[in-house]
Amino acid sequence: METLKKKILEHGTVLPGNVLKVDSFLNHQIDPVLMKEIGEEFAERFQDKKITKVLTLESSGIAPSVMAGIALDVPVIFAHKRKSLTLVDNLYTAEVYSYTKETNNEISISKDYIHEGDNVLIIDDFLANGQAALGLIRLVEQTGANPKGIGIVIEKGFQKGGEMLREKGFQLESLAIIDNLEEGKVSFREEGNSSQ
Repeated sequence: METLKKKILEHGTVLPGNVLKVDSFLNHQIDPVLMKEIGEEFAERFQDKKITKVLTLESSGIAPSVMAGIALDVPVIFAHKRKSLTLVDNLYTAEVYSYTKETNNEISISKDYIHEGDNVLIIDDFLANGQAALGLIRLVEQTGANPKGIGIVIEKGFQKGGEMLREKGFQLESLAIIDNLEEGKVSFREEGNSSQ
């Protein structure tokens, strides 16, 4: 997706440890026009999957997920990373390792919102080692629903998450795949070459 790639090149910052900082348009401040375009792109790529729910992880996945939910005309659910006073019972939970924070988190969703027979599209902002996506898949599988695909805004193609999820047979659609972040520069993978 060329608009996203241009935004990454103009506003993204490469930090030590292969971290790409995109908080000016995705992780802190949100570019709503770009998010609308991203949501529409996800809706188009998964239009044949009969999606009934979109699932993401708080908080950076919420904006693109809401826009995809609008385009697909379906509800959006986000998994909580922290316990809240209102979300304590009747939960599905899974353990997830965060690459950028180097911590394990227990994520959870209420049993009230995804049900057996739902066709769920999982969306997240970044894909590195695939642990967040796997945690969301585990939540979907606990509900008896069908994980129909995974939409990723930015995939770090030099890490193993994308390859692992594709090998497991999931339809994985990444809007920008980064081949490397060497010397502080972002290099993108060529279109149609997402299987590496």
